[in-house]
Amino acid sequence: MIRNVHINDAKQLLDIYNYYVINTVVTFDLEALTLEMFKDKITTITSDYPFIVYEENHEILGYAYGSKFRPKSAYNHTIESTVYLKHGEQGKQIGSKLYSELLRLLKLQQAHVVLGVLTLPNDASVKLHEKFGFKQVAYLKEVGLKFGNWQDVGFWQLTM
Repeated sequence: MIRNVHINDAKQLLDIYNYYVINTVVTFDLEALTLEMFKDKITTITSDYPFIVYEENHEILGYAYGSKFRPKSAYNHTIESTVYLKHGEQGKQIGSKLYSELLRLLKLQQAHVVLGVLTLPNDASVKLHEKFGFKQVAYLKEVGLKFGNWQDVGFWQLTM
């Protein structure tokens, strides 16, 4: 079931996120977040944007949210989208279900553009974005340094 996030989900969400921090380059955080940091993140995001979770049998298997793209006011209708799945839960359409609902909610909020910002290569994330009509609009070479290697980033854009 997909539902809005609750602050008491923070520990499960943190565990999902920190897996990616510690083991992958899909996020550019270099150190695991604390529970307090993640609670602050939830509070900040939910004050302005949708933040949803996918839950089965009281276990959160994934989450998605919208967030501010850049701080200047002219960007207020451009939203960055984020989706994370619990490690091992890929390939079950959870990401697609979350993204479908997130995009619906962002449209209700009158988002004009939604951006997916992806560390590349990342075939699964590219396929997910393109399934929903996102088009690649930028490729930034060697903009992040993680695990001693320079990482590339691509921007995928959906105009609502």
